[in-house]
Amino acid sequence: MRTQDNPEFFRGTTLPDQQPFDAWVHQPLLTSLEEGGIKWPSSCRAGHCYTCMGTLESGQVRYPNGPGGLTDEDLAQGVVLPCIAQPCSDLVLRLTR
Repeated sequence: MRTQDNPEFFRGTTLPDQQPFDAWVHQPLLTSLEEGGIKWPSSCRAGHCYTCMGTLESGQVRYPNGPGGLTDEDLAQGVVLPCIAQPCSDLVLRLTR
């Protein structure tokens, strides 16, 4: 059951292809993308290689174990690493590479 106060997942959309996916709150965005059948580039899955880098066009994410290799400037510009980021709201994610 999904409630406003404690949702199990949020709605995600990728750009530029506008593919929808369920962004589960308990797992990284990359896992949700893959489970939704979306091919998203990845490599290290630890937030260090930047292969999965995207831009958060709207929405919010959190980094339970820290933002990996992202700088404060990266975060301010909306750079996101889906391999370690978890959703906090509905979001739109643009593939950067």
